[in-house]
Amino acid sequence: MSEQVLVKKQHERDGWLSRIPKPLHGWILPLIIVVIWELVSDIGNISATMLPSPISVVAQFARLTMNGELFEYIGISVYRAAQGFLLGSIAGLLIGLSTGLGKLVERTLDTSLQLIRTIPLLSLIPLFILWFGIGEFSKVLMIALGAFFPVYLNTFLGIRSVDLKLFEVSRIFQYTRWQLLCKMIIPAALPNILLGVRLSLGISWLVLVVAEMMGASAGVGYMIQDARGYSQTDIVFVGIIIFAVVGKFSDSGVRYLEKKWLHWRDTYKG
Repeated sequence: MSEQVLVKKQHERDGWLSRIPKPLHGWILPLIIVVIWELVSDIGNISATMLPSPISVVAQFARLTMNGELFEYIGISVYRAAQGFLLGSIAGLLIGLSTGLGKLVERTLDTSLQLIRTIPLLSLIPLFILWFGIGEFSKVLMIALGAFFPVYLNTFLGIRSVDLKLFEVSRIFQYTRWQLLCKMIIPAALPNILLGVRLSLGISWLVLVVAEMMGASAGVGYMIQDARGYSQTDIVFVGIIIFAVVGKFSDSGVRYLEKKWLHWRDTYKG
């Protein structure tokens, strides 16, 4: 089948979307929402304090960018989120590997971790403040706790989902334990591990907002909290959009790694 025929069939499947470049397909719905938002702001009877127009949000974004505040807040928030995410995800990966590979570790450790997992994270805020204060360590630790469980659970699930036939093949090749781990178990569990990383990134941003509203003096969450106190709703929207965009880019980064590292999978593409 020629390439032209394949392209034609692809266009027929895509319909009107074929007229729009592929990288822009995901931005169609947000653009429609922005247009409706602008129309509602212009012709509706909604106060600008309740729902500022997109134009006023863009104006505030430009002002915060020009005076340098926005980049400073974003840098601080990204640094906090990255510290907590790395601490929590690395711990989740190591402990997930330990419980997935060892029955003894699972019997002695997993029950306690599941008990902690069921505790709402926000209910622990008073204890974090009491034990660690409201400094950076408390915020990073809270983000790390939120990031820990998605990686831990998916790593454990990925290891326990490895096909037993692969272990039989490893015996034929006489793999050592290290080769078994690096060449078979981790590659087979990698789809689940990367899923856990994606979920962990999302939770890290959610917990970051709570942590920065808890008692920070800088960061995007602090900017939102401060703007709320002065009824500057347009700045609140700026902060929300920043969290959405940065979170989307971080998620896209993990998806890129999935495509690069898991290209060997023969799965349904939609």
